[in-house]
Amino acid sequence: MAGPLQGLEVVEIAALGPAPFCGMVLADLGANVVCVDRVEAATAGDAMGGHDLMGRGKQSIAVDLKNDSGAGIVLRLVEASDVLIEGFRPGVAERLGIGPAPCLARNPGLTYARMTGWGQEGPLSGRAGHDIDYIALSGALAAIGPEERPMPPLNLVGDFGGGGMLLALGVLAAVIHARETGQGQVVDAAMVDGSALLTTAMHGHMAEGWWVTRRQSNLLDGAAPFYTVYETRDGGHVAVGALEPQFYEAMLEGLGLIPESMPDRMDRSSWPELRELFASRFMERTRDEWADLFSDVDACVAPVLDAREAAGHQHNLARSVFVEVDGVVQPGPAPRFEGTPAAIPTGPPTPGRDTDQVLARLGFSEEETGMLRRVGAVA
Repeated sequence: MAGPLQGLEVVEIAALGPAPFCGMVLADLGANVVCVDRVEAATAGDAMGGHDLMGRGKQSIAVDLKNDSGAGIVLRLVEASDVLIEGFRPGVAERLGIGPAPCLARNPGLTYARMTGWGQEGPLSGRAGHDIDYIALSGALAAIGPEERPMPPLNLVGDFGGGGMLLALGVLAAVIHARETGQGQVVDAAMVDGSALLTTAMHGHMAEGWWVTRRQSNLLDGAAPFYTVYETRDGGHVAVGALEPQFYEAMLEGLGLIPESMPDRMDRSSWPELRELFASRFMERTRDEWADLFSDVDACVAPVLDAREAAGHQHNLARSVFVEVDGVVQPGPAPRFEGTPAAIPTGPPTPGRDTDQVLARLGFSEEETGMLRRVGAVA
């Protein structure tokens, strides 16, 4: 793999959501990521049909971590790696024999990256949960959605933004420290922590007194008629982000409205009137007609595209924002690097595809690999 992380060796213990997303980001940027999949996944075949895109760019070795030899294989991987990523509940990795203590004993410079919802400690650390629960407790969910009720923003805020992406940042920070000092450490990334971190600006705005905790009552949460979404004649939508005066005036002109005749946009009492007026104007054309009208105007007006449409938009095509791998269209690696550009990733492996190759690289002989197969430690 090309990219700025070329030479970084990562072991990822198979999990769901944020932990493999972290591994994918590292692999996209050039790291060599070996995913330790379950033996059951290898023997059952590729249930995702090659569409588990967070496995892209990785190798896969299938190991039974409950087998007496399974932990030993992971520890051998750890000896030759810079990073281990795991997403178990607290205590599970320790019970399997691959917790921080044995791993750091084998490799004192290891970055041991832990991804959980609630964190490694605290009253809820052992409890089950999902993205929606973590962002509920962090205060993020309460701020998102219409006035009537909170609306989960898919699982982007907890799992991927406050989870996997933040874990990737933590991994890289710890790797830099380890390379400078020789000392590895545990990185405790919790989605409740990360999603709370994403609300930092909101807390600052509350302290300043201009942000309230009631949904759809603030400048950036859909309350302002110049920073919201409007339906168009064909049932589509356009996004309006005309915050600054010059962009607002350009939007008004695009809508056929005279800026001088409009009420003060910063007078909140005028917002219902403005919203109704803008809504009626946007209903006069289709989404794509508005997109064409505003295509060369700095008014901060954009069509709301679905995932398939986004891949075909001219800007995204020009920048190759989306790539096609094995017939599957997907977002390409980001960000971009001038001197060490990332390559287009390879498709996700079937579980266990690289077992023999990885074991050979670790120094296991063919006889040892055969023995591990016979006892069910690998597949």
